[in-house]
Amino acid sequence: MNGYIFILIIFFLGLAAGSDSLTLAAGILLLIKALNMKNLLPILEERGVEIGLLFLMIAVLVPLVVDRIRLKDLLLTFGSLPGLLAIAGGIAATRLNGMGLSLLENQPQVILGLVIGSIIGIVFLKGVPVGPLMAGGIAAFFLYIIELFSR
Repeated sequence: MNGYIFILIIFFLGLAAGSDSLTLAAGILLLIKALNMKNLLPILEERGVEIGLLFLMIAVLVPLVVDRIRLKDLLLTFGSLPGLLAIAGGIAATRLNGMGLSLLENQPQVILGLVIGSIIGIVFLKGVPVGPLMAGGIAAFFLYIIELFSR
């Protein structure tokens, strides 16, 4: 029952914050629970991140398929400061995401903190929830820095 109340609170916080993705995610989970389709929950828990990343990658690659990005644009990426910084950002983000996945797998209790932090970021900072991997990656990086300096 506590999980139901918590996800209901998240649903209403998503509505209040105007976060369609948070509201929809909580709403889908509420619907699954209300329809007693609990057999879907382990599948979503185990494969949800992969499915989400697949759709995110598809969305990012669509401009290539519809010819919005040309070879000239690709070459400019390697020859401009914003392009090179974007490459560096991509490298850093994927490393942080890997650290976040490892943190979530090894310390699943941090998920609640990531959700609370994401809700605070959405409601008060007009942030965009892109998923727990990046939030976990940043938390893992903070933990790494603290561990590094506490030696």
